[in-house]
Amino acid sequence: MSDSPPRIERIDTPEGPVAVLHGRWGAADLGTRRTWREVSAQLAQHAPDAGLGWDLRSVDWLDHVGAQLLWNHWQRQWPERVALDDAQRDMLDRVAEFTVTDRLPDPHWSLAEEVDRLGVKVLHALGHGRHLLELVGQLVIDLASVVRAPRRAPWRDISGHLYRMGATAMPITAIVGFLIGVVLAYLMSLQLRQFGAESFIVNILGISLIRELGPMLAAILVAGRSGSAITAQIGVMRVTEELDAMRVMGIPHGFRLVMPRAVALAIAMPLIAVWTTLCALAGGMLAADIAMDVSPAYFVQALPNAVSFSNLGLAMAKSVVFGVGIALIGCHWGLRVKPNTQSLGEGTTASVVNAITMVIIVDALFAIAFKNLGI
Repeated sequence: MSDSPPRIERIDTPEGPVAVLHGRWGAADLGTRRTWREVSAQLAQHAPDAGLGWDLRSVDWLDHVGAQLLWNHWQRQWPERVALDDAQRDMLDRVAEFTVTDRLPDPHWSLAEEVDRLGVKVLHALGHGRHLLELVGQLVIDLASVVRAPRRAPWRDISGHLYRMGATAMPITAIVGFLIGVVLAYLMSLQLRQFGAESFIVNILGISLIRELGPMLAAILVAGRSGSAITAQIGVMRVTEELDAMRVMGIPHGFRLVMPRAVALAIAMPLIAVWTTLCALAGGMLAADIAMDVSPAYFVQALPNAVSFSNLGLAMAKSVVFGVGIALIGCHWGLRVKPNTQSLGEGTTASVVNAITMVIIVDALFAIAFKNLGI
């Protein structure tokens, strides 16, 4: 606490009442809560009216914080009667010069502005949809050209993407699938044991993992792992102007960038889904043996009878669509990256979010469509 706390004394003079300031009006002295409350209360008692004068000559110390406090209290204008020395006047002049007087108007809600903002978002969404549709059409044209002239296809690029997106994704998908199978088996055992229906764990795990959870879990992992990598790779090519160089040399982006990645993921995604499903079934088998005494021999014997082959075919068909969709979304956001690092980060984030959303929506559409077909 300062030895000279800031205070205000009111005296009467022949010219009228005057508020005389004493003590130290600085940041260190006004920083304590108790002093701030006392000074605020004293300032509230001395409203800046026309008949009140101000005398700052008895102030021991005045810095920009105290000057700003007084200037704001004076409603950012000089009082009619004020007594102060030259240093105090210079400081108050600097505070008055650099104080922002015009406040921005508060934004008002407007229906027209909201409709306009919604229209802009719809137009952006339509632009993204049109670009995706162009990528799909170009992919079909490129695949047709590969069928006509297989030797011209970028097989080396496709094999490289198959290794990076498929083979290198096996460890993480195996670990996650195995743990998901263990968790599901333990959760189901708590309920099935109450009804003595331990044998039905094979049916539940088989249908849920082979038909739904296995392919969707693998697709979500690949979307977060490979979808972001696709966008980052093509986005960096945009930043380093490699895409412009390819266009100048007459190398089509769709044939050399989009098509190899889409074909690689279309091939790798069903295999990754089967691999993830097998690891999940292995985890569920182990947990069922430990928690419910369902032997692995019985599990393996009962699984083909519990799950028909059509479920596996449906899962692999979904996985092909998942793979192509993830590749197209990753390429779409990569090609739309602007030549700056901020746009690259935003595009990678949007690619992962949109790819995962696409996987969930497509899985729901497959479930609804094939349920109506009785499969």
